[in-house]
Amino acid sequence: MAAVLALVAAVMFALGTVIQQREAVEIPDEEAMSAGLLLRLARRPVWLAGIAADALGFLAQAAALGIGRVIVVQPVLATSVVFALPLGARLGGQPVAPRDVVAAITVTAGLGAFLVIGDPSGGRDDAPVAGWLIAGAALGAIAAALAIAGARADPRRKAALFGTGAGLLFGLSAVLTKAVVDSLDEGFVALVTDWHLYALAVVGFSSMTLSQMSLQAGALAPAVATQMIFDPIASVILGITLLQEQIHDSPAGVVGAVIALVMMFAGLAVLASRGAPGDGGEGPEAPGDSRGASVGGT
Repeated sequence: MAAVLALVAAVMFALGTVIQQREAVEIPDEEAMSAGLLLRLARRPVWLAGIAADALGFLAQAAALGIGRVIVVQPVLATSVVFALPLGARLGGQPVAPRDVVAAITVTAGLGAFLVIGDPSGGRDDAPVAGWLIAGAALGAIAAALAIAGARADPRRKAALFGTGAGLLFGLSAVLTKAVVDSLDEGFVALVTDWHLYALAVVGFSSMTLSQMSLQAGALAPAVATQMIFDPIASVILGITLLQEQIHDSPAGVVGAVIALVMMFAGLAVLASRGAPGDGGEGPEAPGDSRGASVGGT
């Protein structure tokens, strides 16, 4: 059931990103680097529709994390880039090339192999505070460094650096979401007095801002690829280290699971590279936007 809910979330995230990216690229560069980027985007009804799709995706993701493991849910969510193919064709006029079909099959096969070979098991709903502090400080510092480096980079590097930071924080958001969902069982008072909720709000806002800055840079392929790849990477690492989730207990099984993930990430990278001509991809330009339409999810 957790995998099904994660698939629903992947579809909604794909729709949300397709819509949001089309609006984000219209924001001037000088405004995109300000703290009020999200407020400016919030004045655009179409962007808000994308946010609504993301909100539904988050609810499905939270439900999936509530009953499933992070190392299962987050890799499944990465298939949003596969669902973005038909959505991109429908909303952005982008045809699906043969290589996209092959890449989508590769992603699906890699994910299936990981879930079967990896045989995820174990886990807990929370971790010691010290563990959270170490993980939060490490990922926060890396994301901040990437944002600083990306501020003065060229469009492609900017998109990649911001996208990597967003992906890492998305992974941290996932494990925090699982902890918050677990606190729901203890009632409303326990929820609003739980520090995980406020940490999730801060990390969620930061990751969303970096994601929008990455998309706004106009280089779609590196923006989508980095977010889609580093989110499950961070999630799997945090699921194993923080929440003590486990993959196959034999060395051969671990190697097989890693190979399956690499196979999945290779397919994601190919799918994410299908941007507008100016972005290094092969898809056509979206109407009214010389930098192309979105093809990926969050």
